[in-house]
Amino acid sequence: METEKNQQYQIDYTLLFILFLIAATSCFAIASAQPSLPQKLQSVNFVAKQIQWYVIGIIGIAGTMVIDFDRYKQISWYLYAFAMVLLLGLELKIPGSLVMTIKGATAWYNLPGIGNFQPSEVMKLFLILVLSRIVVNHNEKYPVRTIREDWILLGKIFAACAPPLLLIAKEPDLGNTMVMTAIIASIIIVSGIRWRFILGLTATAVSIGSLLVYIYFNYTDFFKEHILKEYQLDRFYGWLAPYEYETQGYQLRQAILATGSGELYGKGYKHGEVYFPEPHTDFIFTNVAEQFGFLGGSIVISLFFLLIYRMIHIALESNDPFGSYLCAGTIGMFTFQVFQNIGMTLGLLPITGITLPFMSYGGSSLLTYMIAVGFILNVRSRTKKYMFD
Repeated sequence: METEKNQQYQIDYTLLFILFLIAATSCFAIASAQPSLPQKLQSVNFVAKQIQWYVIGIIGIAGTMVIDFDRYKQISWYLYAFAMVLLLGLELKIPGSLVMTIKGATAWYNLPGIGNFQPSEVMKLFLILVLSRIVVNHNEKYPVRTIREDWILLGKIFAACAPPLLLIAKEPDLGNTMVMTAIIASIIIVSGIRWRFILGLTATAVSIGSLLVYIYFNYTDFFKEHILKEYQLDRFYGWLAPYEYETQGYQLRQAILATGSGELYGKGYKHGEVYFPEPHTDFIFTNVAEQFGFLGGSIVISLFFLLIYRMIHIALESNDPFGSYLCAGTIGMFTFQVFQNIGMTLGLLPITGITLPFMSYGGSSLLTYMIAVGFILNVRSRTKKYMFD
């Protein structure tokens, strides 16, 4: 009995150690970016603030692990409804409320004494819970799958995803809309739906993208008015032709220059010479590449590879379907954000407001990531191992 109890509540110290290494790297990178910040931010100790958020995140992990992850399945719809209320509150824009608009996006609440809070961050977590529950319940109800059952499951998934996606896209927040799409895709891939359905969805997505390109070139005014705003299009202009669009391509030009100038070993700690905006948040990887070179950038990428690999290992070991789907959605979220953030700093992808998980300075986003890790650790701690598995 004692052996079974110890197996039931095992802590994955490997995952925690990798997270600790990323946290230490984050604080080191933020400290190295401090001299490059605008003058008005020089007096702010962002390293201390990041450590503070990590401490809060550790408390969040502990709180997440107290409850058996299977209980989250039971309350997932209530959590989802709570996040939807927060998103609807942003849409209503009640005068005198705590709603904030930053850089044209109405996506935050200003909480006195705490700071800015972004509801879309918690919606990502709660959407993972809801989708995992939908898939598990559907597979239990229909153990023998036909085409009809696959269509029903897809309908359930899209019905749950459409409301938050539309509200977040309307804020507008293209970055988190893309992250949530990656979460949905990850869970669909492992849900048991036939691959021809998944390939069909992929073909549909490509067709929609092609249609949007056609509309842009033939009905530009309609596209700018109803699909993407001018400032969102500027990001694509700056990505596709950064040296032709002086203003739109400024961030990417500076990021490429800083990353390339770091060469193999970098310029050294606090010796960043190329100015680019927000080196401690969205462009933290560029700061690492400039000051610590290809070697430093490779270490950061390797740490994220180990983190995601460990999460995949935990997902495969889980003998509870809900836990496996929960891990899959979280893995999809982290993988996409790492790929998108690093890709945009190298010019491989358009620049969005997506941060580099655990590395970039941030409050609500870092807490969200830590709670997501808490879900993974929760699944691992309650995964039983049997002698004849």
